[in-house]
Amino acid sequence: MTDVDRQIARAGELLDRTRAERRAIVAQRRRGTSVAKRFAVAAGADLAIVVAAILIGWFIPLGMGGALLVGALLILVTLFALLGNFTPTVRAEQLPAVPLKLLPSRTGAWLDSQRKALPAPAQTLVDGIGVRLDMLAPQLASLDEQQPAAVELRKLVGEQLPELLRDYAKVPPQLRSVARNGKSPDAQLAESLRLIDEEIGEMSEHIAQGDLDSLATRGRFLEIKYRDERGV
Repeated sequence: MTDVDRQIARAGELLDRTRAERRAIVAQRRRGTSVAKRFAVAAGADLAIVVAAILIGWFIPLGMGGALLVGALLILVTLFALLGNFTPTVRAEQLPAVPLKLLPSRTGAWLDSQRKALPAPAQTLVDGIGVRLDMLAPQLASLDEQQPAAVELRKLVGEQLPELLRDYAKVPPQLRSVARNGKSPDAQLAESLRLIDEEIGEMSEHIAQGDLDSLATRGRFLEIKYRDERGV
């Protein structure tokens, strides 16, 4: 290997680390936004209870018992808002039928539920896919379901992505790190997830540029390449 090759390799490694760090930061912000929303819901619910108690108190004195009841209700509502699970359970087989504008959030929720069963490199890639989907969501709000972009995106994240993780789950855990035909199932999973992550980025750029028709050609290319690399 020449010095130039080594420099290119080091540059590529640095770029991969930078991308991974950026994805981790964005994923952390995403989780922080979810916590902020929970606090906002709790604050709104508590305010509604206080206002209702004041209005009722104008007509019916609440007394000590009423005040204790309002306090207990405030505590219960706050705990429920902060600790309750408001994310609908999403199953992989439901994704193909999810409305397009909800597909990124539902797919992201489903990926979060699958994350713990994946090896560490795949978890990082799954986080990156979730971030890309969050960024893509606003672009899908006005996209027609029948446009090539919508069809290809639904095929990619609603069908091919779940199929990939289902195929990986079928591999016995003790064989997932064992090389087969030069690559282990763990490595094949990471490569396929990386391909899907990159393709979502390409789709987002095409949609932003209004170049929707070219996605049909890219989708067919991806399907062939993905099928060749998926073999987990």
